[in-house]
Amino acid sequence: MQILKIIITSLVSIAVLFLSTKIIGNKQMSQLNMFDYINGITIGSIAAELATSLEKDVWYPLTAIIVYTLVIWLISFISAKNIRARRFLTGRSLYLMEGGKLYEKNFRLAHIDLNEFLTQSRRSGYFTLSKVDTAILEQNGQISFLPKAEYAPLTPYDMNIPTKEDKADIIVITDGHILEENLKESGFNNAWLEKQLIKQKIGNIRDIFLAAVEADGGLCVYKKNGEVHKNDISQ
Repeated sequence: MQILKIIITSLVSIAVLFLSTKIIGNKQMSQLNMFDYINGITIGSIAAELATSLEKDVWYPLTAIIVYTLVIWLISFISAKNIRARRFLTGRSLYLMEGGKLYEKNFRLAHIDLNEFLTQSRRSGYFTLSKVDTAILEQNGQISFLPKAEYAPLTPYDMNIPTKEDKADIIVITDGHILEENLKESGFNNAWLEKQLIKQKIGNIRDIFLAAVEADGGLCVYKKNGEVHKNDISQ
């Protein structure tokens, strides 16, 4: 009987959390700031309490989740309308680097070390720090990088070159499995896919780690290689 109650209350807690997330919005998952982090932990703890409440009234934790959801929604609404409230609740952006100069005190203030800074720099495509002019720590913990003018990407607009609208790749093979719906969405079929693989001298689909149909109709294939890259030159 207790196991059945755990199953039922677990399903109820999941449903309530789902509705709570819908009300709060995707910010809780994609743009987590300090306030969202604290509330995420709290709501998660209450949901766990709800799922395992065998002797207690399940309405207590359920009511708490509803109250937290409404409070978070209200605070988000106030933050959107009031700049001072938004700065107090979510914080401000912090300059870690400007004009090629690193601000050591701001690093300490933000509780971020150089390794994490360099990691985010590489994730943003800057493997050479001397190419970066400005780095700003955003409220959600991510760092925005602005390259020096001479290293900024040159766009077709800068060169007055006419362009066509680009489209996202359509993934048609993942880990040796064909995604039939995606292949159909790309406008091609299995016969076309087979011909493309033969052109690239690939005989077995299971040897493919990832394959995508590009905007120009070409097939980009990444084969499984089984290799391990052990060197770490970043630290």
